[in-house]
Amino acid sequence: MSNEATPSVQPAAADAGSIAGYIDHTLLKPEASEADVLKVCAEAAEYGFKSVCVNPVWVKTVKNALKGSGVLTCSVVGFPLGATPTDVKTFEARGAVLDGADEVDMVINIAAARAGDKGALTEDISAVAEAVHASGAILKVIIETAMLTDDQKVLACQAAVEAGADFVKTSTGFNGGGATAGDIALMRRTVGPDLGVKASGGVRSLADAQAMIAAGATRIGASSGIAIVKGEQGSAAY
Repeated sequence: MSNEATPSVQPAAADAGSIAGYIDHTLLKPEASEADVLKVCAEAAEYGFKSVCVNPVWVKTVKNALKGSGVLTCSVVGFPLGATPTDVKTFEARGAVLDGADEVDMVINIAAARAGDKGALTEDISAVAEAVHASGAILKVIIETAMLTDDQKVLACQAAVEAGADFVKTSTGFNGGGATAGDIALMRRTVGPDLGVKASGGVRSLADAQAMIAAGATRIGASSGIAIVKGEQGSAAY
């Protein structure tokens, strides 16, 4: 596990002035340009978001752009399908951390979750966790809630806990559905008070973010971060 303390369940009182510290400012479109990425970095530094989350090819760019800002660099692994072998996910995670990622968001083997194969899930997550934690980085585990039953969501969260993950996360934003307060509450009940829970996918307003935090989220993944902190309604898909 990383040495960074993971907050327990947060109060529902987060307002526009404090919500920025929950937000992973996200740009995961495959067509995103360097100019797009640098714009997101500048926004994150200006508003004080928790991190900038990008595809692995942009990690070095983001790390350099955020230097001295206090904003973390986050990357994704096995994204967005999760259907790559464990050794490939591990290699990808190790590369992202070497390039400067402070946090890594991996997608589980969704087929294993749907099949009820907890052992396969745990082995997959554990290998990536070991690679990520070796450099002191944080691992978040995307379970893709829209594709799972409640029992399968619980199984995936239990596997993440057993494998030593630091967070569980709802969605990629690329495979239908997104975060719901009900799923966040279920995930929080399953992982307990000490693991992080990240709501991602469809969080586009301050009210959305507050509902997720009230349900137990300690992090928000969104590309509508600026709208959220301004109390406006975002229109981005993620």
